[in-house]
Amino acid sequence: MAKILLVEDDVAFCTMLKTFLLKKECEVDAVYTATEALSLVGKNRYDVVISDVRLPDKEGLEILQAVNKKGERTGVIMMTSYAEISMAVNAIKEGALDYIAKPFHPEVIMKAINEALKKEQSPSKPLISKKAEKTTADTYIKGASEASAKLNNYIDLVAPTNMSVLIMGESGTGKEQIAKSIHDKSKRSAAPFVAVDCGAIPRELASSEFFGHVKGSFTGAVNNKTGHFEAANGGTLFLDEIGNLNYELQVQLLRALQERKIKPVGSNEEIHVNIRVIAATNEDLFEAVKKGEFREDLYHRLNEFSIKVPALKDREEDLMIFANYFLDSANKELEKDLSGFSEKTIAAFKAYHWPGNLRELKNVVKRAVLLSEGEYISSACLPSEVLSARHESKPEENYSLFKNKNEQELILDALEKTHGNKSKAARLLSIDRKTLYNKLKQYGINL
Repeated sequence: MAKILLVEDDVAFCTMLKTFLLKKECEVDAVYTATEALSLVGKNRYDVVISDVRLPDKEGLEILQAVNKKGERTGVIMMTSYAEISMAVNAIKEGALDYIAKPFHPEVIMKAINEALKKEQSPSKPLISKKAEKTTADTYIKGASEASAKLNNYIDLVAPTNMSVLIMGESGTGKEQIAKSIHDKSKRSAAPFVAVDCGAIPRELASSEFFGHVKGSFTGAVNNKTGHFEAANGGTLFLDEIGNLNYELQVQLLRALQERKIKPVGSNEEIHVNIRVIAATNEDLFEAVKKGEFREDLYHRLNEFSIKVPALKDREEDLMIFANYFLDSANKELEKDLSGFSEKTIAAFKAYHWPGNLRELKNVVKRAVLLSEGEYISSACLPSEVLSARHESKPEENYSLFKNKNEQELILDALEKTHGNKSKAARLLSIDRKTLYNKLKQYGINL
């Protein structure tokens, strides 16, 4: 049984993560401040410490330094948002084993914990049980609409092949679940499926993340690291938000895909890899190619077969299929037993335009399950933006960055309409916060 210290100031998130880890047979101490964490580190020995990089009283780096000073074989994993990636890079240089960008799927933290145990504990130390390693990510759910039927047909057609696939669609439409479905239906299904968020990889660590490194190859490389390419060997490498890769890494990625071999940072030995690549984007990559922002040869290498994922607003027949699936999942996770949705809730769901797509629907349902006290989810448990929706109030303005060229103006307009609230602006623009931060940096917009 792994003994874990969890440090996270978001009480709700900390509680849910602790509950998840307890179910995976871990022993967990959870605290909300660095001061409490430092006290526990001084008194106890932990196999793994998982800490946010930014805490209300101190930075998570102080916890990392305290663990290092104690000299015990404890793996430290840092959690970070995109805006704090630079702090995560500093943590890696200080000796942290890994960092995880929020939001993340539960299986990501399980993988990181197991990697920490492998590196930091003796061979006799038992890892988290195989039962615990089972993925809890959303599975791919087939809809009943015409758009879903076309999507499912494409998945069934391309899955048995070795063709590279480019999945295009708005943020939150379930592109990773589609990629996983393709992998599961392929001849590589018994091999690893490795998902990589290209937008969360800092430039300084990109080569190491993709191709690995050997111990001592750079400051902070305290252990050998297996890169994503080698980890996916024999299976599928899923590159999410591929449009966020910088030009230099695009060159390295193209070379690796063409030659099917990689060289870890600091190593003189090449490693042959046999992988299938599935990439996803919520941007117009072809437009990026024309602007010279994305390599044309890499685009064609990735786009042997393309799939356009429909937005949730274009799959109205599927809405309640997905809602009921998310209800079942939330019931299990939150240990509740709600039977369904009230008529008013269903009407509100159908009136809302769902700019955040399936991701937003999942979050709304999960929140409503947590708040509900009766047998059915009432409309009183829904967010105000869903409650106030009307069919006739669907936005006439097209804020989708996926379809517009005047991105900077749209971003500034969205920020003005939301009074600088980046989360609301991202929803209005139909993108996630990480992509918005990328765009703010790209256009030099400071708030």
